[in-house]
Amino acid sequence: MEKLENKILDISAKLGNEVHLSAIRNTFISMLPIMIFGGLFAVIGSAPATEDATGFMRVWADFVASNSKIFSWISVLGLGFTTLYIVIGITYNLCKSYKIEPLIPLFISCFGIFILNVNPEELVYGMSLADLTYLDGKGIIIGLFVGIVTVDIYRVLKEKNFGKIKLPESVPPSLSETFSSLTIAVLIMLLYLGIFAIFNAMGTTLAAWIGGLISPQVEATDSLVFILIMTFIINGAWFFGIHNATFWGLMGPIMFMNLSTNAAQHASGLAATSILTEYFGGYFVCIGGTGACLSIALLCCFSKSKTIKTVGRISVLPAFFGISEPVTFGLPMMLNPIFFVPCAMVPTINALISYICMSTNLINKTFAMLSFNMPSVFGSFLSTGDMKALVLVVVLLIIDMILYYPFLKMYEKQQLKLENSDEE
Repeated sequence: MEKLENKILDISAKLGNEVHLSAIRNTFISMLPIMIFGGLFAVIGSAPATEDATGFMRVWADFVASNSKIFSWISVLGLGFTTLYIVIGITYNLCKSYKIEPLIPLFISCFGIFILNVNPEELVYGMSLADLTYLDGKGIIIGLFVGIVTVDIYRVLKEKNFGKIKLPESVPPSLSETFSSLTIAVLIMLLYLGIFAIFNAMGTTLAAWIGGLISPQVEATDSLVFILIMTFIINGAWFFGIHNATFWGLMGPIMFMNLSTNAAQHASGLAATSILTEYFGGYFVCIGGTGACLSIALLCCFSKSKTIKTVGRISVLPAFFGISEPVTFGLPMMLNPIFFVPCAMVPTINALISYICMSTNLINKTFAMLSFNMPSVFGSFLSTGDMKALVLVVVLLIIDMILYYPFLKMYEKQQLKLENSDEE
């Protein structure tokens, strides 16, 4: 068991420290302020008021109606340019890891993302310049590609002094750096220009072509089977000490893409279509953090064991805000054979019930980006604009407590024996 644990932790550490995955993870974290800001305006701009609403709801709805352009525009700025923010973040974080001056690679990446994602319509200033469809979540894959390719090619060629132009020492450092990187920058931009030319001749863009190619695969990730399998794996891995951030390189782009699509659909007055988003997982599946630990933290508060009760009182507040570490390490649940089954299965059951409710339109799908640590009882409603979502979370919490109860009682018996033997 110890050898398996060490092997798993070693793999997890290598994945967590891999420079590209680390850059992706840090980029998504850094994007949170602007995404949350856009998400808040999306929430405020979707007053859940009917035509016969009165009082506060009527005032809210009228205010939104009279300022709809402002709410829509800020929401688009926050969520509709996701790919642009991602390529900037990945380029910067990779440059930081490689200890490269980031400004020139950032300019190259911006050139690359616009030429590969944007389909020019009318190149006349003052008129519609382009179709910006793939600058939102639908173009994330190209954003990852451009950010990584730009920096890696730039770094390799820079290290080999490719095309370096020697200038006198009297030339200012900033100008010298620009000229020494000129050949590399032109080469990378020509690469992107060549890709653009190929797909433009086909009447499309790389982003649109990739989008059509992977559409079935992306839809498959939004399927019940994929969601249940990944929920079980991620929460089961937490039992062995593998943090869910390890899976962010795989799941993050998919969930951001889906959330961005949902936000765009909501802003257009359409129903959101994607279920798998970060907030589906945070507010409905893992209520109280990885392992859905709010339920067991609440149960611990009423335990006969002094140790377990103390852990419950300490951990219930953090769990309310989606932080599971206090109860996970405090009981402990991690590497405790009694808790493996509920740690992996309780969130999986939550995912099953929530998926059924959303796929049958019993409750709305998430469309707004909020703080991941917002309590599920609030986040579920605000991210969907549906009061029934709050009711679902309460029902799920009760189910989670019922499922965790027998396993906690088994552990409680062990603890009571230890406490009684210590007293004797």
